[in-house]
Amino acid sequence: MTTTIRTAHAGDEAALAKLDERTWTATVSPAPPPPPGTPFFDEGCRPEDVLVAEHDGAVAGYVRLNVGFGIPAHAHVRVIGGLAVDPDRRRLGIARRLVDAAVAEARARGARKVTLRVLGHNTAARRVYEACGFVVEGVLRAEFRVDGHDVDDVLMARSLA
Repeated sequence: MTTTIRTAHAGDEAALAKLDERTWTATVSPAPPPPPGTPFFDEGCRPEDVLVAEHDGAVAGYVRLNVGFGIPAHAHVRVIGGLAVDPDRRRLGIARRLVDAAVAEARARGARKVTLRVLGHNTAARRVYEACGFVVEGVLRAEFRVDGHDVDDVLMARSLA
């Protein structure tokens, strides 16, 4: 079984949209799930900003690397704006490989810092990020109300300097 990481291309759209549908839960996002048929790529998400994991030839996950604030003072920062792994292919190290690849890509694009936000109760994702060198920089307590419970928004970052 082999896993490769590559830049997304337009032909990945259907597989990535399906992956989003399969992986959405209230543990990973306070936003409502994407309706079926929602395009994956749009003006805010271009193929060149998405890294795809292929496992045995099938799309098994992705990580989205965004620009943060669109101002010169923030140009040195990239943001992990999404991470998903096929539920049937979890616990194979794919998420960690995707995050490591996103960090390497951010560095190649001149970033000196990578940030992300993760829900406080998403302990699996937080463990992956911590294993990849991310640290908690702040917590917005009870920032979201999910399924009747207050949920923290955890800000994490990794310095590339």
